[in-house]
Amino acid sequence: MSSVRVLVGTKKGAFIITGDAARKKWRVSEPHFAGWEIYHLKGSPVDPDRIYASQSSGWFGQVISRSDDAGKTWTTPGSNPEELKTPDGMPKGESNKFVYNTEPPAGKPLTTHQWYDGTQHAWEFKRVWHLEPSLTDPDTVYAGVEDAALFRSTDGGKSWQELAGLRGHGTGPKWSPGAGGMGLHTIVFDPTNPQRIYVAISAAGSFRTDDGGATWKAINRGLKSPYLPEMTPEVGFCVHRIAIHPSRPGVLYMQLHQGGGVYRSDNAGDLWQEVNGNLPTDFGFPIDVHAHEPTTIYAVPMDPNLRVPPEGKLRVYRSKAGGNEWEPLTKGLPQENCYINVLRDAMAVDSLDDCGIYFGTTGGQVYCSPDGGNNWQPIVRDLPYVLSVEVQTLS
Repeated sequence: MSSVRVLVGTKKGAFIITGDAARKKWRVSEPHFAGWEIYHLKGSPVDPDRIYASQSSGWFGQVISRSDDAGKTWTTPGSNPEELKTPDGMPKGESNKFVYNTEPPAGKPLTTHQWYDGTQHAWEFKRVWHLEPSLTDPDTVYAGVEDAALFRSTDGGKSWQELAGLRGHGTGPKWSPGAGGMGLHTIVFDPTNPQRIYVAISAAGSFRTDDGGATWKAINRGLKSPYLPEMTPEVGFCVHRIAIHPSRPGVLYMQLHQGGGVYRSDNAGDLWQEVNGNLPTDFGFPIDVHAHEPTTIYAVPMDPNLRVPPEGKLRVYRSKAGGNEWEPLTKGLPQENCYINVLRDAMAVDSLDDCGIYFGTTGGQVYCSPDGGNNWQPIVRDLPYVLSVEVQTLS
């Protein structure tokens, strides 16, 4: 009998929620890393017991933790657990060095987030925005960080090396932070081509590598924004999220910042077209794809100024045609006085026969629709502010 495991990152810890195949009975764990900001929590697609967590604290910095037993226990890879404890038992932030092998640029001193020992730099970041485990190897995991850079670990998080070709693309001076910082927040693998990876950066845009990260191409042609001085710039777009379906990896869906909306590319990002159709606004954060229907997509529009549901009505919108034609999904969702937000990493799908759709809110609710969006139910309420939601389908 199949079941699901919902991984929820919040501003005050992580929660693991398990449900049965019917997605009617739920068990919520006690908070993991209580008091820490858990920006992202992601399980390995090839090892159901392996979970990676990005935890950060204003006191102790950024730490990557790993569980090899489905969240029962956690370790900080590559570090002596006793040395990583403060007197009150909290882990320190000196672990997880993110390293790249280049000298400092001439005339540019290191920032407070870097050190240099003559051969290597190591960065201490404000946060790791997103963790994306490999599709084939549980010990390989990618990290998107702030300020925008991409790193990879091949030893389960013990050490990290930058895929420096991305920042070496040449457009870096034109990148700028979005309202939440300059974060690399989206990492998407092409399941048919292990050398192809997509990333998105706020506010730079989307990029693709076809050689495993050595070189990168900006893929923003067709995107529009009224806030940029150029009509068709190469970079500078505040992309909020990218999603694909495994059976059609050349088709990408994007949620772009205000003035953009939902876009689709049918050629691996080389050209984008707007597919907002009848959506009530052109602003939102998450976008996702039904597990078994590659042209069925989901978005959560928000008021672009207040960043709350338009008219105080929480509505998930579904398109069964890859965009342009959208229907509001409201059954079980609050339709008055609802003033929450749904962040970019706070929507996910499971792969059960009746695909389940999940999302978390800044008000601490996590909702599930076990039937592709037709009916919704809260599986937990009153959590801290939800930053991310991921789902593992278990046999």
